[in-house]
Amino acid sequence: MVSANREMVVYCFDTLMAHYNNEEAPPPAFDEGQHPLFVTWKKVINGGEPRLRGCIGTLEARCIVNGFRDYALTSALRDRRFPPIQAKELPSLECTVSILTNYETARDYLDWEVGKHGIIIEFTDPDYNTRRSATYLPEVAAHEGWTNVEAIDSLIRKAGYSGTITGQLRKSIQLTRYQSTLFTMPYSEYAAYVKTTRGIGPTINGAKP
Repeated sequence: MVSANREMVVYCFDTLMAHYNNEEAPPPAFDEGQHPLFVTWKKVINGGEPRLRGCIGTLEARCIVNGFRDYALTSALRDRRFPPIQAKELPSLECTVSILTNYETARDYLDWEVGKHGIIIEFTDPDYNTRRSATYLPEVAAHEGWTNVEAIDSLIRKAGYSGTITGQLRKSIQLTRYQSTLFTMPYSEYAAYVKTTRGIGPTINGAKP
């Protein structure tokens, strides 16, 4: 099984750096494979808790080289919840890559463990009779200190449902649980790693928005 590793994070940083510098990223130092994956960017402000700046990925298996290249940029520049990350923010960023594994259909909306499982919910919006879905990665509920029900209710809102959340709605949810491996690295470690392995540290030549 492929696990998230340092080289995957380096490739995501390389890809974002290359975007700002209007150049090609160095080739990745990991093997190709097919896996669902996510790229998460957070920003450290005044030494505080890192704050989310973008998180997008795919729940379907795809080539991880192309996947990390695409989602490094998509999550940094096109997460609709946030303005695009600017070049000047790079030194304050940290990047987490996630490889998703062990998909299982849960018995009900409570059949998963906080801190162990990521969850995908699907349900029919009773107000509009449309299908809605959303996911949280395994670390989200634990980081927020949520119970199973609190996480489910938050995910229902994330899916775009604005009506009253009832017990009946929760029971109608189809839930898929999964696990993940992840690797996190701040920009400072990335810069040190690049300098050690390539003989010269990263430079931001451009400031393309």
